[in-house]
Amino acid sequence: MGRGRVELKRIENKINRQVTFAKRRNGLLKKAYELSVLCDAEVALVIFSNRGKLYEFCSSSSMLKTLERYQKCNYGAPESNVSAREALELSSQQEYLKLKARFEALQRTQRNLLGEDLGPLSSKELESLERQLDMSLKHVRSTRTQYMLDQLNDLQRKEQALNETNRSLRERLVEANQMTAIQWNTGGHDMGYVQQPGQPQGDGFFHPLECEPTLQIGSYAQDVINVAAAAAAAGPSMNNFLPCWLP
Repeated sequence: MGRGRVELKRIENKINRQVTFAKRRNGLLKKAYELSVLCDAEVALVIFSNRGKLYEFCSSSSMLKTLERYQKCNYGAPESNVSAREALELSSQQEYLKLKARFEALQRTQRNLLGEDLGPLSSKELESLERQLDMSLKHVRSTRTQYMLDQLNDLQRKEQALNETNRSLRERLVEANQMTAIQWNTGGHDMGYVQQPGQPQGDGFFHPLECEPTLQIGSYAQDVINVAAAAAAAGPSMNNFLPCWLP
């Protein structure tokens, strides 16, 4: 019983898609080889997988020569009736195709570095990718370590500067306290707040007066009256003024 017709659509299952691609790729390469041998034809086959891996077959000795021959046939020297604008468009199209191929190659490399689309890669390509990732990881770690060391040195310098500032402020505070104490002591001496040595202290606010203990108030008053009477009898003169207090 023959096989049923296969519906031509994208295979959603990833594993089945890879298996089908491998089988049909090998079959296509085999057919190209048979065509070149049976019909003595120059055959060149180029296949790119969905992950960007290249598969090629060329019946001649060099794929480059076959591609040059193909380019001469399709993009050869423009005819005399072809305008310069069309030639420029053709050149721009070729440049676009080159840039597109380069862009796709870079995208494949990026996906491989992210761990994607590694199925079509061979063991040598996987080893090369692993070495590249190891070198990149070492470089990233070295850069991170250097950044952390730079931050640590910066913090240490800031800490040292803060300690110096703190020490300077502490010294200034001590000097200010000493100057304040000296000013208080000097101001107390100037205002007389400090007790002078050798001065006698009384019991109260007033001090006792020093008087002669033999002073007789009654006899002293009688003497003053007698002197006044004699002066009045003698008449006014320069010497008749009554003395105030006689000893």
